[in-house]
Amino acid sequence: MGCASSVYAVPWKKKKPSISEVVVFVPSMRIPVESDLRRPLKGLIPKDLVDRLQSLRSQIVLVAEDTDGSAVTELRRALEEYLSVLSGITKKEYGVEGLVEFKWKNLQDGRQEISVANSWFEVLSVIHLMAMLTLAEADSLMIPKDHSGSGVRVLSSDCKREAVDLLLKASGYLEFCVRDLIVRIPPDTKKRLPKDMQENVLEAISIQALGQGTEIQLGLAVECQKATLSVKRRLACEQLRYFSQAYHSLSGGCDINHGSGKHIWFLKWKFLEAKTAAYYYHGLILDKGSEPSSHISAVCCFLAAEEILSESKKACLTFCLAPPVTRAPPLWGAMKHLQQKIPEVASRKSQMYGYLLEQEKVLQQLPDLPEFQLSLAPEDYRLPKIDLAWDSENWETQEQPLKEHLKDSEDESETEAK
Repeated sequence: MGCASSVYAVPWKKKKPSISEVVVFVPSMRIPVESDLRRPLKGLIPKDLVDRLQSLRSQIVLVAEDTDGSAVTELRRALEEYLSVLSGITKKEYGVEGLVEFKWKNLQDGRQEISVANSWFEVLSVIHLMAMLTLAEADSLMIPKDHSGSGVRVLSSDCKREAVDLLLKASGYLEFCVRDLIVRIPPDTKKRLPKDMQENVLEAISIQALGQGTEIQLGLAVECQKATLSVKRRLACEQLRYFSQAYHSLSGGCDINHGSGKHIWFLKWKFLEAKTAAYYYHGLILDKGSEPSSHISAVCCFLAAEEILSESKKACLTFCLAPPVTRAPPLWGAMKHLQQKIPEVASRKSQMYGYLLEQEKVLQQLPDLPEFQLSLAPEDYRLPKIDLAWDSENWETQEQPLKEHLKDSEDESETEAK
């Protein structure tokens, strides 16, 4: 169906002249900077293993720099291979876990933000990059394409389902970072981590990915004639909970109406869209009741949905204008349907039950939305098996003793100083 591609456009791609559309929000990507692995590891592990580590990392640096991070398939393959070899450095029995200074920079502004002599930091950075690449791939799939050249942009159901799978994968990467990697990094190093690699931000993006997966599922349900109102309401309520949780993780528990920044505004926008849909579908179900109170509650839901819809449009505009400037894609999914439907239904039902609203003013209270168990969960992720090259029983006994290695390092440092 034309969903897959080896190269994906990313929101921060430097050479792209036009303003990027954003469906799946991807925080700024971080890529590795060339680091010397040979000197600190010389004599401690086999030379061919050191060379392989250096070669794999340099390959990632080169591809990421040359493509601005858009060669998703090639980068992901290189990162996965590097990770299996890198994992050996984290093992204490080899005694090299804190010897290499690993350098990373922000791709968007090119600044080298951090350099850390900690192998778990390198693993965290690699998996974080894999998560961001996966989000970028999902975002690319969700941008409507004009395959026929007719000027009509379409988005196939296959692309949407593939995007959901990618979002669950990205969520799994980030959950693994929070659950298994952040805890291994010393407190002083944690404080130095960039803002978008802090634990609360990683958690927020992981939950956000689940919310966007649910958003796509709701869109598919709206397009499916067999999907019931109950299914649509459930998905909208689940989507609302995901974005609420993501916001609280990102903001440290602040109210949804407070906070600023592009990421915060994205979550506000999606939270409001989900709330709009939830009240609309809840109202449709309540309106099927026979009691006057049911109709009054339904009208309250429709009016609330109409008001929140207006707020969501403002939040979308604020998100798009927040730097770096982006634009929203054409309406898709549930919102494409609800944008016109909600004002029509709210107006019609208000007129239809106007007499009840006048008679029963005491009942004019917005009903609570039902709560459902969340359906989507992050895809489980585990580190790959350590490369067989780390099997020390097969190492040739040609390494330098540690004292000689340290002496060589001192001699090289003195030479550089001269």
